[in-house]
Amino acid sequence: LVWLLVLLLAWLGPVLGGEEEDGEVVVKEEEEEEDEVLSDELEEEDGVLVLHEHNFARALSEHHLLLVEFYAPWCGHCQRLAPAFAQAATTLRNESSPAWLAKVDATAQTALASEFGITSYPTLKLFRDGNRTHPLTYTGRMDTEGIVRWMQRRAGPSATLLQDTDTANTFVSAQDLVVVGFFKDLESEAAQTFYEVASEVVDLPFGVAKAAELFEAYGLSVDTVCLFKKFDEGRTDFLVDPVQGLDMAKLTQLLRVHSLKLVMEFTNETSNQIFSVKIPYHMILFLNKSSSAQLELQDGFRAAAGTFRGEVLFVVVDVMGYGADVLPFFGMTPANAPTLRLVKMENNRKYRMDQDSFSDTAIRTFIQEVLDGKVKPHLMSAEPPEDWDKRPVKVLVGKTFEQVAFDETKNVFVKFYAPWCSHCQAMAAAWEELGERYKDHETIVIAELDSTANELESITINGFPTLHYFPAGPGRKMVEYKSARDVETFSKFLENGGTLPEEPPAVSEVPQ
Repeated sequence: LVWLLVLLLAWLGPVLGGEEEDGEVVVKEEEEEEDEVLSDELEEEDGVLVLHEHNFARALSEHHLLLVEFYAPWCGHCQRLAPAFAQAATTLRNESSPAWLAKVDATAQTALASEFGITSYPTLKLFRDGNRTHPLTYTGRMDTEGIVRWMQRRAGPSATLLQDTDTANTFVSAQDLVVVGFFKDLESEAAQTFYEVASEVVDLPFGVAKAAELFEAYGLSVDTVCLFKKFDEGRTDFLVDPVQGLDMAKLTQLLRVHSLKLVMEFTNETSNQIFSVKIPYHMILFLNKSSSAQLELQDGFRAAAGTFRGEVLFVVVDVMGYGADVLPFFGMTPANAPTLRLVKMENNRKYRMDQDSFSDTAIRTFIQEVLDGKVKPHLMSAEPPEDWDKRPVKVLVGKTFEQVAFDETKNVFVKFYAPWCSHCQAMAAAWEELGERYKDHETIVIAELDSTANELESITINGFPTLHYFPAGPGRKMVEYKSARDVETFSKFLENGGTLPEEPPAVSEVPQ
């Protein structure tokens, strides 16, 4: 019986979950493996701490300033950021900075991603003094220099204390742009707001002064923020309201606006500045810099610029230089220079000024009339192909859009696209198949419009492809399509009168 029992156990051992080692039956302790806890040790890759839910708390406790990147391994933006992020970590380490960098694979560490509300990649958050409940969202540039500057500004005092005229004069003259806050009480609420602005605007050096001799040396009697610059007017003062104090957002915007030259030339170096500052309108002078006669037109352009500072940014574009790449956006060629355009940045509406005069008076008058709503936008339109309405997918242009889309006897489904857009290219075959399916339909029209060559006054397209359905009948109604981009779903949408059972239609009225 004993031998029989031994043989039975040997036979059934593997079936019951055991393994044989050296003739012995070894039963796996699966429950112990499941309960095994990962170590809280801090490991690094290229100088960047690798964090997970078991060592996150330790990292916060050991590092006063910790910038954490939440990433996804498959994310292209994350992959491009990785070398810059690692280089920034090395730079900060070499400077013996208290600031450290870390990363979390948010797709694997879902508990951390949920805790910190991570919905896109990469997302960078700064943790200070071990506090994990209120991390600060990273607002700097996504490159090595931007990350290092942003962290340096938070690791040390955000503004240099200037104690006498010699140190102040040296500080002011050291760079092209310098900001100095003059406060009689450095503990005041306005001064604290100034320090916060200094922490955010990392591309400008900030100083702070409270000595009476410095107020006198710079001709000040009340708390003031001064922007010193080695161009244009040389200095711009922003007085602190004695009642309202300083508003962080307003001061940041004022510094951004007045840090730009009165007239900016569009170049590779300045393009980021031009587009990052939130100025509602851009007034653009297109000229050929090789022409001395055209260069002289800048005088009137510059003379008009000061009137609209902060509301209109004045930009010069060399049509034979770096600016040549933007000409198609305006439907122009170098032969159109010299010419002027005013662009409303919110919706890319373009306004064309008559070219009889380039004087400062004419420019100011034109801009004011646009701001007052007295000038209609200049809309680009390609010429319609001869067979535009003979194709299964009707080819619309700016000139023909209204008559087709708002035909009260037709239900018109329009794709707004850009030729270079990969998403548009990916769905092109499905759209053509949809056109074939409905080419002989009495009331359904499938159409497309190249939004890079055609502009519509009543409809703004912000992304590609955008799909809009214009139902038959009065009222100029428009339904935005946001579902799957395949032929069967498109057909289901059309056959159901512009709706899908699982979602309510986003209906809007298009103004006349």
